Amino acid sequence: MTQSHFDALIVGAGFSGIYQLHKLLSQGFSVKGIDAAGDVGGTWYWNRYPGAMSDTESYLYRYSWDKEDLVKYHWKDHYVKQTEVLAYLNHIVERYDLRKHMQFSTELEHAQYDEVRNVWVVECSNGQIYTTRYLITALGLLSKTNYPRIAGIETFLGEMYHTGKWPGTHDFANKRVGIIGNGSTGVQVMTAIAKQVKHLTSFQRTPQYSVPSGDGPVSKEYRDSINARWDEIWGQVRDSNVAFGFEESKIPTMSVSAEERERIFEEAWQKGNGFRFMFWTFNDVTTDEAANEEACKFIRKKIGETVKDPEKARKLQPDDFYARRPLCDAGYYEQFNRDNVDIVSLRETPIEAITETGITLSNGTKYDLDVLIFATGFDAVDGNYTRLAIKGRDGVSLRDHWAENGGPTTYLGSFVPGFPNLFMLTGPNSPFTNLPPTIETQVEFISDLIFRAEVSPKGSTASARVNGEATNGATKPSPPGPVIEALPESEQKWTQECKDLCENSLFKKTSSWIFGANIPGKTQTVMFYFGGLAAYRKVLKEVVDGGFVGFRDF
Repeated sequence: MTQSHFDALIVGAGFSGIYQLHKLLSQGFSVKGIDAAGDVGGTWYWNRYPGAMSDTESYLYRYSWDKEDLVKYHWKDHYVKQTEVLAYLNHIVERYDLRKHMQFSTELEHAQYDEVRNVWVVECSNGQIYTTRYLITALGLLSKTNYPRIAGIETFLGEMYHTGKWPGTHDFANKRVGIIGNGSTGVQVMTAIAKQVKHLTSFQRTPQYSVPSGDGPVSKEYRDSINARWDEIWGQVRDSNVAFGFEESKIPTMSVSAEERERIFEEAWQKGNGFRFMFWTFNDVTTDEAANEEACKFIRKKIGETVKDPEKARKLQPDDFYARRPLCDAGYYEQFNRDNVDIVSLRETPIEAITETGITLSNGTKYDLDVLIFATGFDAVDGNYTRLAIKGRDGVSLRDHWAENGGPTTYLGSFVPGFPNLFMLTGPNSPFTNLPPTIETQVEFISDLIFRAEVSPKGSTASARVNGEATNGATKPSPPGPVIEALPESEQKWTQECKDLCENSLFKKTSSWIFGANIPGKTQTVMFYFGGLAAYRKVLKEVVDGGFVGFRDF
């Protein structure tokens, strides 16, 4: 076994890990990035399922900090597909010569904080051991795959896939395919493969509200208009709530006539994008039940108009709140007009068992299948942390710390008391927003925090800079170095603020992965900050301006 020491070790090579690596390298630190995958990409390395795409418009699903690259790097459609996201991340890695600082097929298995030496000792799957002053985890929100607990799942003799761990190639021609799950990935997969397969059966537990994506080719005029407004665009994104590139509505649903509501909903439907439909139309769709029902009625009507078979349409129409992660699609409902596409309501007839040849329902109906796809999502947000042995002070594991707190808790979505110099990117109770702008915000804050600790006199904030650039020719102190640790009361206060923000939200009244409801036995609790990106950035600025309040004095 070999052992190496770095100022910072970054676990994960997706959007978060790549930028954090670049940022700390630019500040003069020795940094290593590792990833369990075989190459760059993070979530986008694994999520290679048919139809996989971002539901953020292409011009925003990228980094903002290289304006030259923003102007020159081309995107052809309004939404980037999986292969294009992967190509973009590889492009950034090559542009900044980051690959030499990365090691792949290297999974963190155990991390222990050494209080005497003030280092993290990290053991990896390949037997390698690293010591690092700062351990930064960029594990992703949606990474730990979730398989449902269905009797006989291990007996199926056909092809079986999970959308989160898709093979390099597949061929579904002339095959009978069953898919369990119809969230974002399920909707995308079904839309993509319906025309390829012999027969497709959707085994649906909960009908979803989905709106058109509005995807299509980007014209030169459109791209030129974006290139002329980059500063304005990113300024608006950082000063918005969900950071999806549109102005959120300030108008209550019931403040306009029924005709005007219909017009606004129709305009949003035609423009496309689930977040736009939820937040651009009216300002109370996610907080007021009557307002929410107006949006629900509109989408249900669209489903009824689109799906010709009344029985299929009935099964596809949701009856709960429109308060899960908003979905959009490239023709999902239209696929059910195909003769080779059917839907089974698992509410009405649950799955009794998976057999060698397919699925048997509770009423005895059997479905013979050649392929079974699980679009059943992830143990989101904290799942990738609780499966790992990460131990802080006194050998206390992160899993046990969170168990004592009744669920995953942090300060600012990144810091946990008792785990010094451990920083999480998009950790529990990070903002519920478009991810790239939030990732940039957290990377820059963490980099500023490290910079302040490394180059400023203890207790001083004079040298700290919002952009994280070194000043005054300061040098790093001798080992053991600074100890950056959130205070317990800071974690408690932030957790309570996150709970308070969603107290009146309809999201809380809807069973979804956002609160951990998709995992049997998992404690359902708030796992996001619902205050919006602008408010989150304001909080971080107040933390900096106050001398990094909420942390032990370092």
